[in-house]
Amino acid sequence: MNIPFLDAWRKRHGGGRALAAVESGPRDGDPEGVADMLAECDLLRARVKEQGVRLDDTPRSLEALDQLPPRWRDDPEELPWLGNDAGLYLGTVIVRTVPGAHWHLTRGGQPVVRLVSGREIHVVEAGLDWAIGGSPELSQVYAEAAEG
Repeated sequence: MNIPFLDAWRKRHGGGRALAAVESGPRDGDPEGVADMLAECDLLRARVKEQGVRLDDTPRSLEALDQLPPRWRDDPEELPWLGNDAGLYLGTVIVRTVPGAHWHLTRGGQPVVRLVSGREIHVVEAGLDWAIGGSPELSQVYAEAAEG
């Protein structure tokens, strides 16, 4: 799985139990552990805190992110990491607030959010697009997911 902090997280949280829960689905394993792991988003949280935004895992916080000046674009090395975090944070908000939404791994090992309808939202791709170009807005992706 291509998530930057995964190795460090595994060391702190006892190996791959949470990752196995993502791979097996929400009924088996530790789906809350998965959600916690993917919600860390340390870089994003640090950068937006510097600008006075608190990420509280609500749709309102996605709107606040959309309103920030994109200062992260000045650092091409940090940009993909921040975009990755933005996507994981988007997924976190969806999983925690949209009934039945859960994390799922694609065959390629990428975390996506699967809705009750079966639709998969590629949140990391959406986060990268947002970080690089500002579109789609994170709150817009959330609104579409909330509709089903």
